[in-house]
This record gives sequence, C-alpha cells and structure tokens, in this order.
Amino acid sequence: MSSKFNTTDEFLDTLSEDKRASLEKLRQTIKSIVPKAEEYFYYQLPAFRLDGKRLVAFGAATNHCSLYPLSAAVIKNLQADLKNYDTSPGTIRFPIDKPLPVALVRKIVKARIAENEAQIKH
Repeated sequence: MSSKFNTTDEFLDTLSEDKRASLEKLRQTIKSIVPKAEEYFYYQLPAFRLDGKRLVAFGAATNHCSLYPLSAAVIKNLQADLKNYDTSPGTIRFPIDKPLPVALVRKIVKARIAENEAQIKH
C-alpha cells in the first residue's frame, strides 16, 4: 500500500507540535522495544513490522492520537490495561498531551510479537 509520505519524519512534520511530540515519543518507545523493527506505511499511517510481519501503526486525529495494534485480539486481551482509554476493535485513542505509558506500549508490542510468532507456528 503506497503512501503520500516517504518517511515517518515527513508524516510527523505535517502535524501540530503537540501531536508530533506525542507521536515521536511513541515512535521512540516502539524503537527501543523492538530495535530491529522496520518502519513503513500501512494504509497511509506510519507503522512498524518485524521479520515482514505487521506490528503496530500510529496516527493523529483532530482531538487525539492513536495506536493501532493491528489486532482486535490484543485490544480485547488487554482490556483491563486499556480501561482508561477510548478503544475500538482496532484502535487505542489517547489524549495528545498524555502519551501512552512506556509499560503499556511494551505490553502491546510484546503481545503483537507473540501473536505473530504463534501464527508462524501454526
């Protein structure tokens, strides 16, 4: 899927300073958890994949930022951890000025890695 952006930095440069700061923090957190993950675009959103398998994507809307675990199961399984956030089967929305805690991002990314590994074994 092509994107109008060539890099995540180009995408982030189109955002307001507060959204850019929030998503850059999220981006750096994901990179620290999975340094080997590759950045790419998924449906015009900055995303990460590991060993060719999708992990997560992120984006910004008018009044919030979002993390997309690209898995309804992960959101369902982490429901208790996500109780303070607005979620749907594919999205975790969070306030622009309150980035997701590192521990929660780590849990989501690790759950996606485990999910991808489980699919490979089947």
